[in-house]
Amino acid sequence: MSSELLDALTLLEKEKGISRDVIIDAIEAALVSAYRRNFNQAQNVRIDLNLGTGTMRVFARKEVVDEVFDPRLEISLEDSQKLNPNYQIEDIVELEVTPKDFGRIAAQTAKQVVTQRVREAERGIIYSEFIDREEDIMTGIVQRQDSKFIYVSLGKIEAILPANEQMPNEQYKPHDRIKVFITKVEKTTKGPQIFVSRTHPGLLKRLFEIEVPEIYDGTVEIKSVAREAGDRSKISVHSDNEEVDPVGSCVGPKGTRVQAVVNELKGEKIDIVKWSQDPVVFVANSLSPSKVLDVIVNEEEKATTVIVPDYQLSLAIGKRGQNARLAAKLTGWKIDIKSETDAREAGIYPREETLLNYDDNDFEDEDIDLSDDME
Repeated sequence: MSSELLDALTLLEKEKGISRDVIIDAIEAALVSAYRRNFNQAQNVRIDLNLGTGTMRVFARKEVVDEVFDPRLEISLEDSQKLNPNYQIEDIVELEVTPKDFGRIAAQTAKQVVTQRVREAERGIIYSEFIDREEDIMTGIVQRQDSKFIYVSLGKIEAILPANEQMPNEQYKPHDRIKVFITKVEKTTKGPQIFVSRTHPGLLKRLFEIEVPEIYDGTVEIKSVAREAGDRSKISVHSDNEEVDPVGSCVGPKGTRVQAVVNELKGEKIDIVKWSQDPVVFVANSLSPSKVLDVIVNEEEKATTVIVPDYQLSLAIGKRGQNARLAAKLTGWKIDIKSETDAREAGIYPREETLLNYDDNDFEDEDIDLSDDME
């Protein structure tokens, strides 16, 4: 072993993060393999690497026996005691058998094995690093794409962004920097395989954790997320601290926090609503931005009937039913929306126990744009 090889071990340890012991073990295994193959020897050899002097020696290991049947594996008690009178039966004797031209043959044979072991060690380190990042967010750089996947560099490894995890309103070009959500890390024969997403609800949650300190420190909690990636999303938030406004914390001063998330998601609309343990209040909040007159709850079927003002029916339902659909996902309740007129004709509104009441003035001065939410 030359000093250059020692320098290479130090460099690998520093740059690749691979322990020198791992590489030494790989080299020893490669040299044993080379010796057995090239010199037709038995399996009982040991390689001694001296890192101080840069030398290598091969030792044959033989068991001390009364009668020798295989001289490659065994040595007689008489012969062993010539080397050291203290040897006894079943002891192991090591004899140096280093061939003169072993260095050249070992270097040629060991190169491929060492490279493979180093690659395996690197893969193990990468897998250990990324398995802890599942369901986390990372910034990557788009490298290339084919008909099925976009390949995103995460530094040490290339992640796969499948077609069904790509946002429909985005175009990905090489060298674009994007934030991705790690959905799965697999160990394969070719090394770690990392799958990422731009459509997963977890991406929205992690983006808010980055932008909103109150979420990061636990003061505000994201209770649920409903998302139709690239178009519209809803999140429900809650705080046990009565002095903290969870919705206001997520919106931020002049809307800066939520706008940062919207910009990252290329204009995806985001509704932030206040979570409540009371399904009446929670369902009503979830249909934001529409106003709700009443919510009738069927606990057995986990279903609700929501009454809204006539002119807000389209807003409550949303374009192609999107607002109602997201509200149902967000709350976990089935939602049937009825206009005030239909509810009165059906005799289900008003009720004595109506919990949600709005003054008529709540609707008179509000300018609501229905263009994006018409059925």
